[in-house]
Amino acid sequence: MRLSHVLSEHRLLRLRPVCTMLRKSVLWLLGRTGASRLSLLEDFGPRYYSLGSLSARDDARDARAYFTTPIFYVNAAPHIGHLYSALLADALSRHRRLRGPSTAATRFSTGTDEHGLKIQQAAATAGLAPTELCDRVSKHFQQLFQEAGISCTDFIRTTEARHRVAVQHFWGVLKSRGLLYKGVYEGWYCASDECFLPEAKVTRQLGPLGDSFPVSLESGHPVSWTKEENYIFRLSEFREPLQRWLRGNPQAITPEPFHHVVLQWLDEELPDLSVSRRSSHLHWGIPVPGDDSQTIYVWLDALVNYLTVIGYPNAEFKSWWPATSHIIGKDILKFHAIYWPAFLLGAGMSPPQRIYVHSHWTVCGQKMSKSLGNVVDPRTCLNRYTVDGFRYFLLRQGVPNWDCDYYDEKVVKLLNSELADALGGLLNRCTAKRINPSETYPAFCTTCFPSEPGLVGPSVRAQAEDYALVSSVATLPKQVADHYDNFQIYKALEAVSSCVRQTNGFVQRHAPWKLNWESPVDAPWLGTVLHVALECLRVFGTLLQPVTPSLADKLLSRLGVSASERNLGELYFLPRFYGHPCPFEGRRLGPETGLLFPRLDPSRTWLVKAHRT
Repeated sequence: MRLSHVLSEHRLLRLRPVCTMLRKSVLWLLGRTGASRLSLLEDFGPRYYSLGSLSARDDARDARAYFTTPIFYVNAAPHIGHLYSALLADALSRHRRLRGPSTAATRFSTGTDEHGLKIQQAAATAGLAPTELCDRVSKHFQQLFQEAGISCTDFIRTTEARHRVAVQHFWGVLKSRGLLYKGVYEGWYCASDECFLPEAKVTRQLGPLGDSFPVSLESGHPVSWTKEENYIFRLSEFREPLQRWLRGNPQAITPEPFHHVVLQWLDEELPDLSVSRRSSHLHWGIPVPGDDSQTIYVWLDALVNYLTVIGYPNAEFKSWWPATSHIIGKDILKFHAIYWPAFLLGAGMSPPQRIYVHSHWTVCGQKMSKSLGNVVDPRTCLNRYTVDGFRYFLLRQGVPNWDCDYYDEKVVKLLNSELADALGGLLNRCTAKRINPSETYPAFCTTCFPSEPGLVGPSVRAQAEDYALVSSVATLPKQVADHYDNFQIYKALEAVSSCVRQTNGFVQRHAPWKLNWESPVDAPWLGTVLHVALECLRVFGTLLQPVTPSLADKLLSRLGVSASERNLGELYFLPRFYGHPCPFEGRRLGPETGLLFPRLDPSRTWLVKAHRT
């Protein structure tokens, strides 16, 4: 028997009495509320204790996981939408690392897309060589991600030599399998989106002088008629294989509405795809192997970056592919959900395991636009709201299914309410010398807070709402893990915030500042109230690590939780309540670290606009 199986069985044995106690607690609460017993009791079981119980499900923790953001186009400076993509991938990657014993089993890549007609034109407009523009803007992205605490293991640039080798090899594989042919392509091309469009995807738009011009139906960007001899990929052959892949893998694209959209696209005609441009027209890119008159299509070039990072074409890449999760914006869904899987299938490889899709950010109800002057500079936001504050805001407010709106007042209100007041206030209350003069994790008194609810006696002080709190926080790690698996980080943070409010209610209800350590009646209950609150804070700090790493470190350090005790797999909540020893009981708290999150001044709100490239 494998060690992991033994540990899982051991944890299950430890969980059985816990489940029994929780069931009794709920029965007692139900008896008081008159709720339906069967429906609620179905929600209680071993899986709801802590992330320690996830080890069996996470037997794949020794397996590898690879997270990617899109590589970002360097024709303009980064905005909050770019940072949001990176933060989603960063949080997923950090959460994954906390669940596994080895950080080497998780990789996370981001980078910049530096080829294509749009870059060539932007450089010419700026009076720069393409390499100068790419170096300048790529540096902006690298600086932003470093300042934002993006924990990527690789930052790739498509102008690197390793990427050129990977792209040309991938091209050779497609060609050797008979999937590329040379032909005349005639149709619409959108330089802004770097894509070819069928007639059905083009409409006409009125200009300022009343004249009409053709634009992309999806993006609204101008298009032009193109006729040239290119290499063409037999995309039409992959319509049915792509449909089988998606219908057989309902979670391949998340959230579900985007999965449905792609299947709708595949119900339409899927024409072959031009995958090169004339070098005389587009010289800033990777040449087609053996034909310098042609440059490889920028999207084929860019998509292969996901393979370049993991060592393609060397055999090492196979240990990471297809255990891959792409995090992308909805505007590039077609490229990642149709073109990229088709290229991979054509090369004899599997599509990525998951494609997580998010929507966009608007500003005060309007789309971000340089012409409107409302593009928000993320680096200014990081400075103003703090790194952890702005990370928390974007991940707490961002809902992948639909566009989210940014305005300064919303950021200030959220951070003051949830980080400064609720979480920071709770920590301050429970570690204040007036209430906790010994600055320790006080002892938990089982006679004051018995595991059997409804008991009466002179020492029993726990109320029905207190058992509800214990149940909520005990189930929180599993609930958070499920939300991460479903690409609902905002719901994970919502669940944590709800439990923080519950814990504040617990402390307010029992008012430890009114109890006396010198009283033999008060002291055991005072210690128990603080013990429970500190245990809740320990869980919150552990679960917030993927989103607010510095703030979580500050919180856990104040509680005296060592680095080796912050893993999600060993997160056992309130063990004394369940009849087990608590390693923190009697331990001294960590040094005073000041306010966990200082309140922001709402009177100093202003729109932070992006700097120019």
